[in-house]
Amino acid sequence: QVQLVESGGGLVQAGGSLRLSCAASGRTFSVSAMGWFRQAPGKEREFVAAIGWSDGNTYYADSVKGRFTISRDNAKKTVYLEMNVLKPEDTAVFYCAADTNLQRWAWVSRPNEYDYWGQGTQVTVSS
Repeated sequence: QVQLVESGGGLVQAGGSLRLSCAASGRTFSVSAMGWFRQAPGKEREFVAAIGWSDGNTYYADSVKGRFTISRDNAKKTVYLEMNVLKPEDTAVFYCAADTNLQRWAWVSRPNEYDYWGQGTQVTVSS
């Protein structure tokens, strides 16, 4: 089992920044990749960014590329999502997820690849 706890969400004006954190505990040695997803009201959960747990490879959704940065601190077992130039359309509940058996890096954006999920943190961007 891997437990994930997100933090750092909040209310910010358009153009502002936030940094989300995801603290992992439990069988973290089994994690192969970590991802951030988001879900806005009435919409499906969508991929935001992912990072390889050991090699640090990163992958971003086109909608956030150049504005968001995913990083990890293996010693702290924490993954971060630095979000800059936030837009109202970024408003959503952001979820952290852990994949313990990633077969192909190309699948890292698929929600059903992930085995464990956090409870989510709300990000609201006002115009």
